Amino acid sequence: MSAPRTLAAAAAPGAGGRAKLTHPGKAILAGGIAGGIEICITFPTEYVKTQLQLDEKANPPRYRSIGHCVKLTVQDHGVRGLYRGLSSLLYGSIPKSAVRFGVFEVLSNYAKDSSGKLDSKRSLICGLGAGVAEAVAIVCPMETIKVKFIHDQSSLNPKYRGFFHGVREIVREQGLRGTYQGLTATVLKQGSNQAIRFFVMTSFRNWYLGDNTHREMNPFVTAAFGAVAGAASVFGNTPLDVIKTRMQGLEAHKYKSTLDCAYQILKNEGPLAFYKGTVPRLGRVCLDVAIVFVIYEEVVKVLNRVWKTA
Repeated sequence: MSAPRTLAAAAAPGAGGRAKLTHPGKAILAGGIAGGIEICITFPTEYVKTQLQLDEKANPPRYRSIGHCVKLTVQDHGVRGLYRGLSSLLYGSIPKSAVRFGVFEVLSNYAKDSSGKLDSKRSLICGLGAGVAEAVAIVCPMETIKVKFIHDQSSLNPKYRGFFHGVREIVREQGLRGTYQGLTATVLKQGSNQAIRFFVMTSFRNWYLGDNTHREMNPFVTAAFGAVAGAASVFGNTPLDVIKTRMQGLEAHKYKSTLDCAYQILKNEGPLAFYKGTVPRLGRVCLDVAIVFVIYEEVVKVLNRVWKTA
């Protein structure tokens, strides 16, 4: 079976006039590298988004705005406070992106038509599969730990002294199930995330390349397309992200299920609560998707030169 092509259809022509193919191993390695670099750049926006989503109206809210959240965090914990929970996301972002791009490349290989082209509708299905795979394998435990760490910092007496101590305490108190809180919401969120992002990216790519599949994608063009894809996913599934965050927080016991969580948010805080953290999430995700796709494509190009595959 031939190896699948990279999303941007790699730069150089291959044998027989077809676009150069990308080995799944290259997709996994390039995805992992891209994910690790991206999260180190964008994590403070993820921290602020999570704090705003956890800040329930009934308490009353502690934070008046994004700037107020940043100010209080730096005031109480220093600039390093904006990176609380980074370790859990960094440890997870590398394998998450590796799984995402690896699964997408494998699925898209089967979804391409006879000419080797992947259309937008099939890309959506492949993206959905990649999102579900990363949600179950990596994202749910990673996100649960991250949310608990961030939530713990906002409490009067934080109990987690670091990543490994926090994980040990979570598992000791709640078992392995404690790292899989909000699995349903996470699967829905990640599945829809990647379905939307790969659909938009593939649509733009097919439009930009036209019939010339050997045309090289400029990194700035890839970044622009990625930013739009990220924005589309934010507006499309932020309510699921809010529900997921609440289901993974330290007060998740208040909710009987994902539907009960959604009902309580709507009842107690109104429909606008489903879009808490949209602005910081928008900034983070647009930057995230743009960076990931650019780094992924550039790393694949380097790997194609140093790692020769059939």
